[in-house]
Amino acid sequence: MLFSRLRGLRARRLLLLWLLLLAAWEAGSGQLHYSVPEEAKHGTFVGRIAQDLGLELAELVPRLFRVASKDRGDLLEVNLQNGILFVNSRIDREELCGRSAECSIHLEVIVDRPLQVFHVEVKVKDINDNPPVFKGSEQRIFIPENRQLDSRFPLEGAVDADIGANSLLTYTLSPTDYFSLKVETTDELSKSLSLELRKSLDREETPELQLLLTATDGGKPELEGTVRLQITVLDVNDNAPLFDQAIYRAQLVESTVNGTLVTTLNATDADEGVNGEVVFSFGNDVSLDIQEKFNVDSISGEIRVIGDLDYEKAKSYEIQIKAVDKGTPSMSNHCKVLVKVLDINDNAPELAITSLALPIKEDAPLNTVVALIKVSDIDSGVNGQVTCSLSPHLPFKLVSTFKNYYSLVLDRALDRETTADYKVVVIARDGGSPSLWATASVSVEVDDVNDNAPVFAQPEYTVFVKENNPPGAHIFTVSAVDADAQENALVSYSLVDQRVGERLLSSYVSVHAESGKVFALQPLDHEELELLQFQPRQPNPDWRYSASLRAGMHSSVHLEEAGILRAGPGGPDQQWPTVSSATPEPEAGEVSPPVGAGVNSNSWTFKYGPGNPKQSGPGELPDKFIIPGSPAIISIRQEPANNQIDKSDFITFGKKEETKKKKKKKKGNKTQEKKEKGNSTTDNSDQ
Repeated sequence: MLFSRLRGLRARRLLLLWLLLLAAWEAGSGQLHYSVPEEAKHGTFVGRIAQDLGLELAELVPRLFRVASKDRGDLLEVNLQNGILFVNSRIDREELCGRSAECSIHLEVIVDRPLQVFHVEVKVKDINDNPPVFKGSEQRIFIPENRQLDSRFPLEGAVDADIGANSLLTYTLSPTDYFSLKVETTDELSKSLSLELRKSLDREETPELQLLLTATDGGKPELEGTVRLQITVLDVNDNAPLFDQAIYRAQLVESTVNGTLVTTLNATDADEGVNGEVVFSFGNDVSLDIQEKFNVDSISGEIRVIGDLDYEKAKSYEIQIKAVDKGTPSMSNHCKVLVKVLDINDNAPELAITSLALPIKEDAPLNTVVALIKVSDIDSGVNGQVTCSLSPHLPFKLVSTFKNYYSLVLDRALDRETTADYKVVVIARDGGSPSLWATASVSVEVDDVNDNAPVFAQPEYTVFVKENNPPGAHIFTVSAVDADAQENALVSYSLVDQRVGERLLSSYVSVHAESGKVFALQPLDHEELELLQFQPRQPNPDWRYSASLRAGMHSSVHLEEAGILRAGPGGPDQQWPTVSSATPEPEAGEVSPPVGAGVNSNSWTFKYGPGNPKQSGPGELPDKFIIPGSPAIISIRQEPANNQIDKSDFITFGKKEETKKKKKKKKGNKTQEKKEKGNSTTDNSDQ
């Protein structure tokens, strides 16, 4: 009892060490590799996945660490407390991969902030958990008593669902003087078993024999399966049909049409009459799938295709054919037909796109991952090799991450104001000839960021108003637009406050924050304020725009957006407008584009507005007047009555020589200053 316990403890320790060795991993090409045996218990350690990926345990939960597998369910799980990958539920290699030599579980590990995607491959190791299995518990064999020595009688072998050494089978036969077991390796697919007659039979002496056939696999510990051989010794018809080949071989492309000849069987029987007539048919254990795809002619022995072949579903077929004569009792023999299916490029690639970071902000850094793309093609060889590309002229590129996985990443800077959304088309093309392809699209919307400052319609405004205006009068309106969207495009206006003489500018004018309307807060006095300059602005201090407000203009003439007067280092600088403008005020007029060239010769046409009709009598309009602070003199002349341009006056700007000699007057001598100005202009403020 003590010895058994010690041996059991040692066996468990060896098993644990073996499991740990199987869970060893290696990193390369951006992928982690682990391995785990099938049928491992829940909680079995697979690998320290967080540590191997260079992630801190404390950041697994905040960064939304998660493991995903498209078609493997919840076989594996990660403990977020210690970062260990462990077995979560039963893993059956045969259920996952069938008889495939390679069996792996592919995982995608995703963490956010920043987004990272890792690929993990867990190789499932086969254990010897499947014994050899025969079809049925008994095989019946009929042998005529006069069969010659060394005659052979075919047997059905066993199958083992495991792979490698665990599926290598050896056969033994229970002791008998009449038969020996012959095992021949026909090819990589199967072994041929047969009983070889070693002693002559006598039906009257021994009418029946029962033997036991045992199949043992190569696993450790070994597993075995058995089948009972029921041998009946026959009389009379003593020759069975014989095939000219034990194995017939054929190759067919998967696009083979129905009716195509696979091969023709040939079997002969040495008996005469009905005992020598042979009938062909499928063996008793031929599957329904084979019977739906192939047909054997019972008389001619021709095997033809009657169903669709698909390489992706079955790469080969092993068909057992039986030849039976018409004797009583009948005699039979068997052969195999091995059909190899050849692949053609009949499957287009498939794409699966997972969007991760949509919409994307227009200031996103280069190489930002937008989406994950998985491509697949179930064809084999070059027919299943897929390459991906993007539709041209897009600010994105594809980056291969692992085998058939790609990341769609940002390749060039985005500008929402230029392009607000993109339709990205991914093209997957296989390597077949001719090549097959498939497309998938993802819509990438660009989110706005506040990267555009507001812009005014013009950098400077010049507005003329009458003095003694009523308080709160609307002077003019500024307007700015912002190329951004939604709240980033909302514009508010404010005034850049400054001192004007002894008072602040804000005591004279104000600007409405939302509409941009500028109001005079009090009556303006030309004698006190000849030129008032201020700057409306938005909240961003890097963008300021200036405009000028002038008082004391001729009361009957209102020129909106007239000449902009600015003081330069060398004296006043005159700039004239270049576009027409009209204002809704009753006394407004319209100024047309200049006719002449240069400051001294520009001519302008002035049309009176509906609230300021043209005066009828001569002398009611001044023939010239001066814009205060300007080195120019404005002359007004009447157009002849027969001129086609009716209700029009012409204003000519000329250089005013006397302003060069004019000196600044003291504040207390305003009346005298107005008389001096009257020598060169006519005050028409009362009109």
